[in-house]
Amino acid sequence: MKIFALSDFHLSFGVNKPMDIFGDHWQNYEAEIQKNWNAKVGPDDIGIIAGDISWAMRMEETQADFDFIRKLNGTKIIIRGNHDYWWKSISKIRAFVGDSIKVLQNDSVTIGDTIFVGTRGWQTPERNRTQTEEDKKIYDREVLRFELSLQSAGDKGDKKLIAILHYPPFNCLRDDSPFTKLCEKYHVDAVIYGHLHGKGGRGDLVYTKNGIKYYLTSTDLLRHNPVEITMN
Repeated sequence: MKIFALSDFHLSFGVNKPMDIFGDHWQNYEAEIQKNWNAKVGPDDIGIIAGDISWAMRMEETQADFDFIRKLNGTKIIIRGNHDYWWKSISKIRAFVGDSIKVLQNDSVTIGDTIFVGTRGWQTPERNRTQTEEDKKIYDREVLRFELSLQSAGDKGDKKLIAILHYPPFNCLRDDSPFTKLCEKYHVDAVIYGHLHGKGGRGDLVYTKNGIKYYLTSTDLLRHNPVEITMN
């Protein structure tokens, strides 16, 4: 079993919000994702989609988007992004998407010898920017949810532990944060995140911090080609 990741699909098969308004690299990107994904990811592999799945506002508008995702090889694992406004009841989402898609929300799932935990996260404070009271409230809540996710995994033993966030777990200088400290506390092996696009990608698609690999997996930055997740 191999593990791959690609995030921020921003699918809009059920609503009128095309991504090519953001540049030519978004033209026909859905076909590129499908071609590249199915060329690399096998039926027995895992594919992680770290949020911003669909532009839909209501779950029923995501039908065509999830039809697209179901056609991608392997078992898919998804979390919520900041633009997944359709994401409401977790029980309804799990019933809606079917068995080939595992939905994480502040919890974990074990597949083979790997445990996956996940939550959305929030914008990590920058050194030169004051965090608003509302942002601090949401950020602190997401830190608590992330630890709940990690605790739900139990004793990892000999298993590998992969954490999935939508937001980057650190600021642009990659300072220590509550998220990175929790990853170290619970001996996470790799972290997957997205959210960043274009110049906001900050350059490093794979960054190692205190022995943990952090993978930035936004589809446009990866040229719509899933990255294989490897662990030491």
